[in-house]
Amino acid sequence: MLLTSFRFFSTLLISLLFATPVAALAQDVVLGASVQLTGPVANTGRYYRDAYQIAIDKINAAGGAKIGGQSHRLALKLYDNQSDVNLSVRQYTQLISQDKVNLLLGPFASNFALADSAVSEKYKVPMVQGGGASDQIFTRQFKYIFGTLAPASNYFGSTIDMLKALKPVPKTVALLYADDAFDVSVADGTRPKLKQAGFDVVMDERYSTNATDFNSLLSQIKSKNVDAVLVAGHETEILNFVRQAKSLAVAPKMYSFTVGVPSEDFRKALGADADYAFGMTAWLPSPLLKDRWFGDAEKFAKEYKAKYGYDPDYHAASGAADVEALVQAMEDANSMDPQKVRDALTKVKFDSLYGPIAFNQNGQIDLPQVVIQVQGNDLVEVYNAKGFVKQPKYPMSAWNARR
Repeated sequence: MLLTSFRFFSTLLISLLFATPVAALAQDVVLGASVQLTGPVANTGRYYRDAYQIAIDKINAAGGAKIGGQSHRLALKLYDNQSDVNLSVRQYTQLISQDKVNLLLGPFASNFALADSAVSEKYKVPMVQGGGASDQIFTRQFKYIFGTLAPASNYFGSTIDMLKALKPVPKTVALLYADDAFDVSVADGTRPKLKQAGFDVVMDERYSTNATDFNSLLSQIKSKNVDAVLVAGHETEILNFVRQAKSLAVAPKMYSFTVGVPSEDFRKALGADADYAFGMTAWLPSPLLKDRWFGDAEKFAKEYKAKYGYDPDYHAASGAADVEALVQAMEDANSMDPQKVRDALTKVKFDSLYGPIAFNQNGQIDLPQVVIQVQGNDLVEVYNAKGFVKQPKYPMSAWNARR
């Protein structure tokens, strides 16, 4: 009898010890995404996977999302779309209809965001994405897509302002762009800005996405004696362009690229050949960008580098901000319900490691781009809305005169 009683009370005590914490655990909030982890743009796709995970880990360590008086742990369900937009669409459909994720994070690249946002719109599940900037994404009056990249049409806006302030002012400009959604939007926005600024656009050329041969375009740049060359494309295209420019000894007064320049891997891949290259970014790891979870952008960058072994750029910062925006919206709505979260996203306003987050009527934010340049071993901010921050290296020297 005593043995039986002892066993009963021991079992009861164990049940009480373990039942209380289990009962206190709230349901996971599962965020779903399809990202390019293999294929032509995998080098950029990994920024989003890594940014999503570090943001989720950081928020969970701080107690998760506070919803309905409980702390909810975040979880990530992520697929590799293999840089295939059709596969990406199927995976987002699976994430919602089969995996039953609560909310969506986005892929990289505007053509993917264009297609995948149709899935979020169909199923009425909000997607916050920092990988697609094409204006086309946000002009369809969709209600469930939100973006943290500045409009593609204004990517070269700050660069054009800088061009007018350079000495000597470049007279002739070449505008080159890939035929995907992002780069077409860049060109469509840049073209009238160049005309308004009074520049003579002597080349306005579209090339095929994933192009590897730029010899014809570069020969035209050389024969027309172009001063400034603006190139909208993805990182692998820009790498090929720069390498071929060197091999043909095509050295105008300046090159500026929509992508690549902020990336540590891009600069390592080109070495001294990256010197003089201009680019733009909506984000630099400044301690002035305060953040609820990481403290500030500089601390985020240090934690990111320590965890993954490479420096974050604006892709990673925007990806982390996407996670934060969903958490802020859930807490503001006090709900995980997709419709309530969507409604909260339209009103959300907070400071993040990426900058101030507040979506406009179309679902996009518009952070100003700053002009950056590779100067020797350093990536420096040279121009912002207030003017020159640091003297640019201009005009560009001949390839055979590099360090």
